[in-house]
Amino acid sequence: MNAIVSIPSGTALPAALAPDLTRAAELAREEKAASTRRAYRSDFRIFQAWCRDRGVSALPAAAETVAAFLAHDVEAGSRPSTLGRRVSAIRYAHKLAGHPAPTDDERVKATMRGIRRTVGTAPRKKTPATADRIVSMAFATGTNRKGLRDRAVLLMGFAGAFRRSELVALNVEDLEESELGFKVIIRHSKTDQEGAGQTIAIMRGSVACPVAALKAWLAAAGISSGAIFRSVKKGGAVGGRLPAQSVADIVKTYAERVGLDPALFAGHSMRSGFLTSAAKRGASIFKMMDQSRHRSVETLRGYVRDAEIFKEHAGTGLL
Repeated sequence: MNAIVSIPSGTALPAALAPDLTRAAELAREEKAASTRRAYRSDFRIFQAWCRDRGVSALPAAAETVAAFLAHDVEAGSRPSTLGRRVSAIRYAHKLAGHPAPTDDERVKATMRGIRRTVGTAPRKKTPATADRIVSMAFATGTNRKGLRDRAVLLMGFAGAFRRSELVALNVEDLEESELGFKVIIRHSKTDQEGAGQTIAIMRGSVACPVAALKAWLAAAGISSGAIFRSVKKGGAVGGRLPAQSVADIVKTYAERVGLDPALFAGHSMRSGFLTSAAKRGASIFKMMDQSRHRSVETLRGYVRDAEIFKEHAGTGLL
């Protein structure tokens, strides 16, 4: 899905504007995070393929077409959260192309409300990779380059409560070592789309130290600048920046290696595992917010509740 600068029909613009219009299109694309743009492109391609098979227009699309697509997709097993994102992708494509958004039509909105009411909106949560699980997984990685990288991914991902996109975006230049650990600059994140930057602390550990693990990986890989986490090819050759999906694959691999069901874990398991573990230890919710970069106390309250669900329970001693 490419950004399009809409020009009213019949309007003649000087050729000298072409370079600026091209730049405007590039800037419009940067309005959304790269991960969002990828998801939107994928969702809109799915919509286009569905429309093509039925001989109807995808851009511009009629409201009836979008509503029918949503009804088909939910019957095929798509979750309401996925369909909500696809609605956003369709809306975004129409706005960029200068067309009225069919997703604003009440028929589309009513279809989505019906889907949420019928299917439900409860998220499918992945299992938290709590501190004990992360330590077990980290000790199962091995000592070759790939093992050292994976150990650093697991321990840093947990200790920083990183989103997987934040973790793979880190560069050596984003680190500052101190006596207590690393100061890490996160230059872009889901809650910092404009790149103001946020700094967090990675504490040294006594059992499984993320600082030591990261330094061991950088030394073994010969990395002194640029991307921290990179692919490792057969034979140990170090490649380019690690894709975000690989973080989830690493978590699943070592979850299975220590006897856990890999289907229950994902890249987010490290982030949720840190917050769950911190809540169990009685950490301040505001300190947890500092580390996880959450903007909403309500979002974090869920992790605290899960961690303390049996603590001082109202039913204690009743039966």
